[in-house]
Amino acid sequence: MNWQEFTALLALVTAMSFTPGPNTTLSTALAANHGLKHALPFIFAVPVGWVGLLGVCTLGLGALVLAVPLLSWGVKLIGVVYLLYLAAKVSRSHQLSQADSAHLNVTFWQGAALQFLNIKAWMLALAIVSGWIAGHADPGLRFAVVLPVMLTFAFASNLTYALAGSLLRDWLAGPAGSNRRLVWFNRIMAAVLVITAIWMLFL
Repeated sequence: MNWQEFTALLALVTAMSFTPGPNTTLSTALAANHGLKHALPFIFAVPVGWVGLLGVCTLGLGALVLAVPLLSWGVKLIGVVYLLYLAAKVSRSHQLSQADSAHLNVTFWQGAALQFLNIKAWMLALAIVSGWIAGHADPGLRFAVVLPVMLTFAFASNLTYALAGSLLRDWLAGPAGSNRRLVWFNRIMAAVLVITAIWMLFL
């Protein structure tokens, strides 16, 4: 892989990783509501999910999913339903707490599985495979180059958003006895998830 290809890869991954989406929204909401420590399992889960997604796309499953309408719509619908479910959980979280996470909790494995329910993620993984891995003389070596880039950016983007969320905790707490700021923050985060879910339907 020459430096021009690598630069193009970095530009694509930067744009896709750091723009708001379901992963970064959840990272922000989890850290804002329950602290950075609570968000870490999800932050680590995103790169793990991406490893699996990029791997199956490299093996050809991604092209199959996008080529077969029934499979593509299945991924979309399951992903949309799950995002709406998460949006409902976020919107119902009205108290800052590091101990009680019943209202807003995404486990490590749920975070990893979420990558497979995001049709945008499938399309990005397939674009990377078709543009930088498949059809070249050294696909194994190229996969070995692309993989750590994806891992790094998936982790760094979600950690950045989570840090921003954790820094908002004191402000979100608001005056004593008031949770108005947190309620509106969570409503905005939930709205972002709903908009993302609707957008996914039209991809």
